[in-house]
Amino acid sequence: MAAPHATVGSRPDRAVLLTVTCLGQFMVLLDNTIVGAALPDMREGLHTQLTGLQWIVDAYVLLVAMLLLSGGVFADRFGRKRVYLSGVAVFTVASLLCSLAPSLGWLVVGRMLQGIGAAALSPASLALLAAAHPVPQERVRAIGLWAGISGIGLAAGPVAGGVLTDAFGWPAIFLVNLPIGVVLLLVGLRHLGESRNPGAPAIDVPGTVLSVLAVGVLTYGLIEGGARGWTSPVILGSFATAVILLAAFVAVEARRDAPMLPLRLLRQRLFTVSNTAMVVVGFALMGSSFFFSQFFVYVQGSSVLRAGLQTLPMSVAMVIVSPYAGRLAARYGFRIVVTAGLALAALGLLALGTVHADTGYGNVWWRLGLAGAGFALAMSPLTGAAIQAVSPHEGGLASGISSTTRQIGAVLGVAVLGAVVRTRQSDGTSFETGLNSAFLVAGTITAAAAVFTGLWLTRSRPAKDATSPAPAPGAAPVTSPNGASTHSR
Repeated sequence: MAAPHATVGSRPDRAVLLTVTCLGQFMVLLDNTIVGAALPDMREGLHTQLTGLQWIVDAYVLLVAMLLLSGGVFADRFGRKRVYLSGVAVFTVASLLCSLAPSLGWLVVGRMLQGIGAAALSPASLALLAAAHPVPQERVRAIGLWAGISGIGLAAGPVAGGVLTDAFGWPAIFLVNLPIGVVLLLVGLRHLGESRNPGAPAIDVPGTVLSVLAVGVLTYGLIEGGARGWTSPVILGSFATAVILLAAFVAVEARRDAPMLPLRLLRQRLFTVSNTAMVVVGFALMGSSFFFSQFFVYVQGSSVLRAGLQTLPMSVAMVIVSPYAGRLAARYGFRIVVTAGLALAALGLLALGTVHADTGYGNVWWRLGLAGAGFALAMSPLTGAAIQAVSPHEGGLASGISSTTRQIGAVLGVAVLGAVVRTRQSDGTSFETGLNSAFLVAGTITAAAAVFTGLWLTRSRPAKDATSPAPAPGAAPVTSPNGASTHSR
């Protein structure tokens, strides 16, 4: 593979590059959690119901999930600076569109554009950083800072969302991206150097299109099924179409020289088991987080601002625990750490399934923290396990697929757990009871995943280089300039 061509090398340039890439990823991660705090206000302001809120979240996550791998390849082939700044521009303009959206439909369109921008911005930011630090030790330190600083966005989201929504209304959570985006564009155009990898693989256009359509149609059926009826011809037709599209995706990928998902990797048990577990992580984490602010506002009567603060323990626990997950996996093995993490997360979610309107916050916050710590323990080692299952030159591909599977799980989690709540409500139960059922379903599935990894996540001792800092939750690992995983080497 040809060596990458980078023009960023001096210490001052590297400092600017680190600042720009961290701030860009911070903006993406902030958006992951800031929207959840504003959902109750969106429900009132846009006169929508649970189905509409599901589309606000899933429209974004779906595009991120299905375009992440292509975004990394685009950055390598056409220039990391070019793709990064293009992603920033799209994300910033889309944020403005979201803030001005007069209806649910316009907001969903804006969220889709945000997803496209994030899918370009996130992998390109990490690829830029890796290209500027060819020495492995320096690269590890730089990526560790990138993951830690940008990961603050996860913890800041609920608080910022609560404050902005309480003071100015839900459009303010999108307007906050505008000054960040403008600064990134001005500084990036002036100070970032271009780099690319001429030997990067071709874009898998058919695979990308089919994957977006398959998961999108499946998501439509899951979200709309509660409103239209599960036996509605439209819903049954969407499920059948999703199966056909998925079969077409498998057939196309099996025949391509450079597929976005090499099917031969699925024959590696470690790879398949780790990615299956990562789907569950995304499912339970994003699916349950979707309801946190709604629980505090609609069940316990909190204000939007207070609800944002009350959801903070999960994201704080994740930020605190994540840096230690790789070290624990290096010492005790992937299987033990992942299984323990999933078990902790399951306990936290099952405990959340028993909270009620009169449950004091002192008996709620630790359940959120327990779930967050558990998910943080599981995510980085699961990515490490997927990387270990493949050859060294495919490490970046494996880490990208791991991030993609987590995002696919997130799409399905919001859709399925929302369907659980709607189905329970259609049976005459309260919103509180529906939420309890959703948390219990998420906890049960996570507990089953803990048993699954405990039995099947073999070859649990990671390679020595698997202890490198991993991206914070929600980050998008991509192929580094030398084709290796940028957060494991």
